[in-house]
Parts: sequence; C-alpha cells; structure tokens
Amino acid sequence: MFWRNKEEVALQTYSSNHIDVIVHIQGWDPFRLTGIYGEPNRTKRRDTWNLIRHLHAQNQIPWVLIGDMNNVLGQADKRGGPLYPSWLINGFQEVLEDCDLHDMDLQGYPYTWERGHGTDKWVEIRLDRAIASRTWLEVYKDAKLVNLNVTTSDHSPILLEPVIANLAPRTRKLKFENAWLREPVCKLIVEDSWRKNQNEMLQQIRVGRML
Repeated sequence: MFWRNKEEVALQTYSSNHIDVIVHIQGWDPFRLTGIYGEPNRTKRRDTWNLIRHLHAQNQIPWVLIGDMNNVLGQADKRGGPLYPSWLINGFQEVLEDCDLHDMDLQGYPYTWERGHGTDKWVEIRLDRAIASRTWLEVYKDAKLVNLNVTTSDHSPILLEPVIANLAPRTRKLKFENAWLREPVCKLIVEDSWRKNQNEMLQQIRVGRML
C-alpha cells in the first residue's frame, strides 16, 4: 500500500496479513481502508476471519477491505476442479454477516487466480475481492471494482476506484490496487524499505517514491 501525501493517510495497525489505515482527503469524509492477505493455509483460515472481526471492533467509520482473501463466498467463484469446501465458504460468509460487510461486484473477468492453464486440470478462482461496510457503500455509491486481468503472476490485479456521487470532474479520485506485491521487483523494494525502517513506520511512505 503506497501513498504520496502523509497527511492523507493515518496508519492504524499492521501485520504480515494486513495493513489498516484511515484515509483523510480534503472534501471527502474520512474512511477506513484495510489491505488483507488471507492465510493461505486452510487450517489457519480462521485466523484471518478472526482478524477481520477484531478490526471491525476497532472503529465504526465507513470501511472497505481489499486484497487476496484466499477464500471464496460461493461455488460460483470457482471453475474447474473439485467443489470448494463448504466449511470455508460458510465460515467466510459468517464473517461478513457478523461485521455487516458486503461483497463488491467485480467488473470484467470473473476470476482472479488460476492454475494449470491450458491443461485438463485448469482451475480458476476468485480469491481477490473488496468487501465494504454498508456506510462505505452508501457514501461511494458509484465505486467500481475492476479485474485488470494483466499480470505475470497467477493472480490478476484488481483496481478499486472510490467515486462519490456528483463528484466534480476536476476533483481527483483515489485508486487502490492489489497488484504491487505480486511483482518481484516491487516486492524486493518493499521488503528492503520495511527492513530498514522497522521502528519508524512513517518512513515507510518513502517506498512509494522509489517505485
């Protein structure tokens, strides 16, 4: 996650699986943005669900989460291979219900991850998504979530573009993309910067200038 103006973003908490910020942009109501990386080990997936519940309890301002959730919300999110385990679907759905979060529609290609392309074992799944609180969706009624479907990774980057209804054309819009850490060079830059500045979180905004 990168930003240019440190006055616009206030870091709240972070871990190896999330980064949580409050976004303050002139002319906009503050909102909360959380980047999520779901636990890839299915036996630890509840850790991700409990993390989302914990974050939900911290603040009640309009909230949107985006990232690789490593989970689906229904069988329609998967094409090919065996059925997705029902306990994982039910568990993720319960998190959204508990936190009053709503899955955003994805424009473009419906899947964001693939394996075995061009073989009889080709599997595609929508693992990357954005989920938002009812209050966030009410403010950003025209927000768009787009599958860019262009990457060297097995994941497609998704782009979240918050748009306030009746926003003046000259007012700049804010965009969030989950693609950065999927590119090897960018990942090295981020890891190096974080390693050098572990005790000075504000210095991490310098990463954006290096890209």
